[in-house]
Amino acid sequence: MARVLVADDEEGIRAFVATTLEREGHEVETARDGVDAATQLEHRVFDVLITDLKMPRMDGMSLLEKVRRERPETEVIVLTAYGKVETAVEAMRRGAFDFVEKPISSPAALRHLVARACERRAPVPARESTVGDVSLPMTYGDPVMRPVVEAFGRVAPTQATVLLLGESGTGKEVAARFVHSRSSRASGPFVAVNCAVLSESLLESELFGHEKGAFTGAHAQRRGRLELAHGGTLFLDEVAELRPSLQAKLLRVLQERQYERVGGGRTLSCDVRWIAATNRDLGAMMAQGEFREDLYHRLAVFPVRLPPLRARPDDVPKLAEVLLREVGREIGRPDLTLTTEASARLVAHDWPGNVRELRNVLERAAILATGRLVGPEQLWLDLTPGSAPVEVPQSLRDLERAAIERALSATGGNRRKAADLLGIGLRTLYDKLKRYDLG
Repeated sequence: MARVLVADDEEGIRAFVATTLEREGHEVETARDGVDAATQLEHRVFDVLITDLKMPRMDGMSLLEKVRRERPETEVIVLTAYGKVETAVEAMRRGAFDFVEKPISSPAALRHLVARACERRAPVPARESTVGDVSLPMTYGDPVMRPVVEAFGRVAPTQATVLLLGESGTGKEVAARFVHSRSSRASGPFVAVNCAVLSESLLESELFGHEKGAFTGAHAQRRGRLELAHGGTLFLDEVAELRPSLQAKLLRVLQERQYERVGGGRTLSCDVRWIAATNRDLGAMMAQGEFREDLYHRLAVFPVRLPPLRARPDDVPKLAEVLLREVGREIGRPDLTLTTEASARLVAHDWPGNVRELRNVLERAAILATGRLVGPEQLWLDLTPGSAPVEVPQSLRDLERAAIERALSATGGNRRKAADLLGIGLRTLYDKLKRYDLG
């Protein structure tokens, strides 16, 4: 579940959003204005910030820019008054993930939006490496990555449609953002759609938008991702999951650059740069009639295959260093360092889950580490699918209790500071103190 900060000067809105998300299991903190939110962001890492645009002392746009500059790992959803969509689109141009119009009519839609924002918050290696005049926002050093980096550098300034291929967790969205950032559309929005997480009807509405009354629950007109991406880049993740009827509609947009909202009759124009990604074998899908060949050729103008992490072992130590520093900051332990033995174990691992799996392993190791050094015994690399289970030295309950006790000791018993150190909300800490009888 996510850590969410809600910033709004209206107490009723704050309470509504907090209650809606807490019922889903999210940990929610609130801020009465932009300054209060900025203060909390200085002391804690949040997965998602939901902020009103019009607030005293610091407005939502200023807060958004501060977050994008100082907390790039936090996704931002803006709240805007009904009919002020243009302002929300400007916020997306400045880096917001999405927007919600007030009054908020659908708690389910809000929960879904937060879930999508969390999905996009994937591990992004933070170090830049340079090949010629091309810098790529991922740690790179293995020779197998050189042609990939060069390919991105060549296609980025063009308008060509890019198809990213590769296993899950190899960094396809990171690559898509790089292509966008080096294109002539870099000042426009980057809008991502995960084609695998929505039903066909919801995905169609998400892509094309809908008119008021188009279906039950469509209480107002809504712009789709195509419209929001106008002048920028539209990233279709997991494009192989599109059903045949949507494949046909997408083909028409790619060919004619025109579409209609669901339930609407007015034809709209589309000006976007297309990037698609999949971890599936499109050739086999076409042979079985599951993916349209004409759509494939429209998408695969410039196909690039991202190599799996096991094919680039020289990059593993550098990636691990960057990701351990990232997860260490999140839990208040930025000084964590891998031992030589741990680094060697990481290089020897097969990494079926690629960079995403590497980050998960390091996050677990950061939690288990009792000192500054992270050794191989904290990596738990034997806990992979199909392997025999290992003996856990302590139960997770014991580990969590010990972590809370260490945090309280380190902060002199100050519970708010201990909660910040642990990366949890104060209410969550109180619940755990009661559960473990640490009163």
